[in-house]
Amino acid sequence: MQFLILVASAAVAFQPTTTPPRRATKLFEKPREGPGISVPRNVLGGDLECCCADVRGSGIGTGFYRDGHCSTGQDDEGRHTVCIEATVDFLEFSASVGNDLSTPNPQWMFPGVMPGDQWCLCAARYAQAVQAGKQPMVYLARTHERTLDHVPLDVLLENGVDADVARAQLESVDEQRQVLEGLFKVGDPEELLIIV
Repeated sequence: MQFLILVASAAVAFQPTTTPPRRATKLFEKPREGPGISVPRNVLGGDLECCCADVRGSGIGTGFYRDGHCSTGQDDEGRHTVCIEATVDFLEFSASVGNDLSTPNPQWMFPGVMPGDQWCLCAARYAQAVQAGKQPMVYLARTHERTLDHVPLDVLLENGVDADVARAQLESVDEQRQVLEGLFKVGDPEELLIIV
């Protein structure tokens, strides 16, 4: 049902009309769920936040499932998991290696990516851009944890729009972990009293 709504929305978004395109709805508030879809967790271990649910007012969300989230699943062979902020340099690089992201393709509900757009990029393409020094900035809280299969967290942190907040969250988690480890720390095994 959601797929049919998304297809119908795309058809409306790309037809000339005098009425404004459909805006993001409750359909886009949460990442898509279901069989074969990975848990919506970000690279920091928290809930996956929305990357962009309404690209330039088109009514189209980013992501493999076009729900605005960089969710992934068994059908997403490209792993569209990295929430980027597109730049001219990155878009030119991507086109030069055979992936023209700037040209709209309505049949795939693809409005085209412009500089400044937030978009769910394939993790392997992001890794390729890192190697070429053409990587765009990323939103860590909006980037799916499966990205870590392709790009190390420290590389993402170096390019994170929200890196300061992310580092603070990671430090807080580390502090909480240390407290818990202290609470459950077992002393010298010879000092343990075994009650039978």
